[in-house]
Amino acid sequence: MSFDDTFRWDGELTVTRHDRKTGASFVIRLDSTRLGPAAGGTRAAQYASFAGALEDAGKLAGAMTLKMAVSNLPMGGGKSVIALPAPRKDIDQVTWARILTLHAENIDKLRGNYWTGPDVNTNSADMDTLNETTEFVFGRSAERGGAGSSAFNTSLGVFEAMKATAAYRGLGTLDGLSVLIQGLGAVGSGLATIASEAGARLFVSDTDPERLASAEQLGHTVVGVDAVLSTPCDIFAPCAMGGVLNSEIASELPASAVVGAANNILADGEAGAILHERGILYAPDFVTNAGGAFHLVGREVLGWNQDTVEEHTRGIGDTLTEVYSIAQIENTTTDQAARILARRRVDTANVTVPA
Repeated sequence: MSFDDTFRWDGELTVTRHDRKTGASFVIRLDSTRLGPAAGGTRAAQYASFAGALEDAGKLAGAMTLKMAVSNLPMGGGKSVIALPAPRKDIDQVTWARILTLHAENIDKLRGNYWTGPDVNTNSADMDTLNETTEFVFGRSAERGGAGSSAFNTSLGVFEAMKATAAYRGLGTLDGLSVLIQGLGAVGSGLATIASEAGARLFVSDTDPERLASAEQLGHTVVGVDAVLSTPCDIFAPCAMGGVLNSEIASELPASAVVGAANNILADGEAGAILHERGILYAPDFVTNAGGAFHLVGREVLGWNQDTVEEHTRGIGDTLTEVYSIAQIENTTTDQAARILARRRVDTANVTVPA
């Protein structure tokens, strides 16, 4: 990857920092502040290179711009990535506390142009720690005056997206449908619970043996990590890391629909086109996983109560149905249709969203 490839990006601002003491590197990318301050979670993970961390942060920030726009929320898109020197589970608490303090300092220097919340490998307790240094934090614990974890609301939004997708695809209700959930973290496990209660037959996959053991006790069928993308199902639900579907996998995926919580499920634009050509209905992730944004922005910025948050979250199904209708009318992919809808919804605010 060349220097130009690494740093060529159409967003507004990139902030980076490296800490020699911990070995952690920090990236904050603000994709757009046209609709309001940029917002996006803090992801902590290992990366093969710093360029990979930059690229991931940029893609995630762009997805947040689209999510806020299509959801009619008054914020822009941003993202934080902390590139860790070791797996999160192997980092001691003293080191982790230093990492969070440095990250909070970085956020605070942006003077409110960027707000963060929990994401992969960060939680409400971590947001409480950040809040000791900076006020620009979502998702603090309820004890610290925050809205708490957005995981359940994210799960609920994906569930509503599944229902709308099944109906539009002609599969009926979720009762009796096979749903394969990849990733049983807070969101994936919550989705498994709700979908199972709706009558879906659950197939699950994860790298954590304890999560899989719990799923088996609940009667779900465990699928090996290597078999996830070749196991037939009605709905495939990626709920772990993004970039799951490239063009090769999209050409062979044995599913009728893809509805997940992971960010940036499509590894490339061609994958979306292939799914479209094969008649596999893809629910754009920046629409389906907006429940977390409704929870955090709604509760902590707009002053919504839980009933209002749930009302907007359940509306994700209606938004997705509108996306599918646009895709059919325009004869385009559902990913492009969702971007069309995002642009339509922010025209009056003169917001620029990714093409």
